[in-house]
Amino acid sequence: MANLKEIRNRITSVGSTMQITSAMKMVSAAKLKKAQDAITAMRPYSETLTKLLQNLSATLEGDSGSKFAEQREVNNVLIVAITSNRGLAGAFNSNIVKECRRSLSEVYKGKNVQFVTFGKKGNDILKKTGNVVENNNAIFDDLSFENASELAQKLMGFYAEGKFDKIVLVYNNFKNAATQIVMHEQYLPIASLTNEDTDTKTTTDYIFEPSKEKIVEELIPKMLKTQLFKALRDSVASEHGARMTAMHKATDNATELRDELKLQYNKARQAAITGEILEIVGGAEALAG
Repeated sequence: MANLKEIRNRITSVGSTMQITSAMKMVSAAKLKKAQDAITAMRPYSETLTKLLQNLSATLEGDSGSKFAEQREVNNVLIVAITSNRGLAGAFNSNIVKECRRSLSEVYKGKNVQFVTFGKKGNDILKKTGNVVENNNAIFDDLSFENASELAQKLMGFYAEGKFDKIVLVYNNFKNAATQIVMHEQYLPIASLTNEDTDTKTTTDYIFEPSKEKIVEELIPKMLKTQLFKALRDSVASEHGARMTAMHKATDNATELRDELKLQYNKARQAAITGEILEIVGGAEALAG
């Protein structure tokens, strides 16, 4: 059994760790509220814009004419992996890396797959594959629609120039503080509506000025920028939720371990006191004899 000094040191160490994890939990909880409000406010706009574009596209005869809707034979695939710059968030980052590796070995097996990473944690692991063409860590230092638009424009350029035949986003979709859903979402080309989708979706009559084709052409880049910004917002909210949950569990585990160590310390102290009493009694009996 460890001596009393070692147990005391462990109790102090666990107590310090518990204070840190508890503080991190509170910080993440405060950041989560702001991030959750941001993504909750954005979703209706993003969904409405997507539905509007789908309704307009469904009324066009044949191809919409947009270069971003052009369907090609898929040989070159770009996966945009969105992680975080910091760890201590449970399986938040590892789930994204796992999905990227699965896509590389199963979904797009035999294809030329490259990665664009958002976040240091994902880049540190995926760069070992040798397939990372670009990394963007600074986006999370000042996440804004303007900054996200620049990156979306770059992704659109990759597709328009023919460097990639398909671009997908892999990120954590925020459901609640305890649940984040890994999304594998097609970004480009824009998925066209199937006949079934067209039948089930109600199209709305609009007055078009100057034309449906021109409006769709202008809406598509805006939708793509919004889609990327929404994915980044989702990832930020998911990160804070995952970290808050992870730190909550870590604090609970530290509390349980501290209680066990205190019990162990009391037992060891009691055994030491009992041993000392027995030695005194034995010495007294020896002197009396």
